[in-house]
Amino acid sequence: MRSVQFTLVALVFALAASAYSQTTSQQPPPSTPAQTPPAASPQPATTPDANAQPADASTKDDKAADSVSKKTDSLPQPGEALDTHIKKGSEDDVDAVGTRNIGKRGPGNWFSTDWEIRMGKQYSMEIEKSAHMVTDPVVVEYVNRIGQNIVKNSDCKVPFTIKVIDSDEVNAMALPGGFFYVNSGLILAADEEAELAGVMAHETAHVCAHHAARQMTKAAYAQIGSLALMVVTEGTWTGYGIYEASQFMVPVAFLKFTRMDEAEADFLGVQYMYKAGYDPQAFIQFFEKLTALEKHKPGALSKVFSDHPQTPDRIAKSEGEIATLLPARPDYIVSTSEFDDVKARLARIENKRKLNDKKDGNKPSLRRVGAGGGSDPNNPSSSGDDRPTLGRRDFSSLETR
Repeated sequence: MRSVQFTLVALVFALAASAYSQTTSQQPPPSTPAQTPPAASPQPATTPDANAQPADASTKDDKAADSVSKKTDSLPQPGEALDTHIKKGSEDDVDAVGTRNIGKRGPGNWFSTDWEIRMGKQYSMEIEKSAHMVTDPVVVEYVNRIGQNIVKNSDCKVPFTIKVIDSDEVNAMALPGGFFYVNSGLILAADEEAELAGVMAHETAHVCAHHAARQMTKAAYAQIGSLALMVVTEGTWTGYGIYEASQFMVPVAFLKFTRMDEAEADFLGVQYMYKAGYDPQAFIQFFEKLTALEKHKPGALSKVFSDHPQTPDRIAKSEGEIATLLPARPDYIVSTSEFDDVKARLARIENKRKLNDKKDGNKPSLRRVGAGGGSDPNNPSSSGDDRPTLGRRDFSSLETR
């Protein structure tokens, strides 16, 4: 009986549930009016969307105009956002240039200035033995004057010897101790004197900050850690790789620096060219130009020069330095007529050299016979001249017959 009662109760609940569901399903009229207002509300909203299109177009035009204006005036101006809280005497203080001791001797630099000069002189002699130097006095004097002006407005404590190498590679290198070489290809690639000065200031900064000596110190630490000590005796050393740059055998630590060293050379180089009176914006312009040149013409840059390209973050840091650390000036040196004259003169020298090289390449080569023009005593057939020789015939055997 109880089971029958439970069954009836279950049926009652089932019927009630089905009836409730039917009543809910039969109530669309009240729900449809509630749904119509949302459907009707978007219709008037469509008209504002149509009217909003010109506003979007105008914002796009504004953005395009902003981008164009940024492109036309993308480089920051000196003093544009000048920092008024620069610590006196620090690397940020451009007024302290010449009184600061950048990269001084200590745990990060084991080597003395005398050692740097001795090493630089040793390898400068090797370079000048294998390189073809530009000896034109007008070109050499001009490049030396540009470099000495930058050195005078830098933190370097050593005298500089600046020379020009006759090479098409866009490159410059400064050995420790102030032995500085500028390739003729770099001078011809620059469009303004300030661009040439910017590269020379960057290389000068490597010497002022003792980057080569600091690289050697880091390598010595690494050698000590691996129990393979570097041996430094009478100005020479063993245990270091040699890096061939522009066909010159120069220690890798002298030319191939870390990213931190390159960033510091950028930082100091901008200050040095600014102190020398040049437009610091030319520094960024020329390095961007070199990056584009290497993309369009691979191999135009020296291997050492292209190993550390001006990446966007380095360019951004240089731009920030120009805007925040360098006070504005009424005028800057951008270029001079003397630069144009020297560049044209150097181009004529280069063209003449190339023509002579082509002529020399077509000339026949003569082979010399033995030294002194005499005959070789060990070789009876050899003689001092190239005239043909006649051999005598023995007719005695024919007479016996």
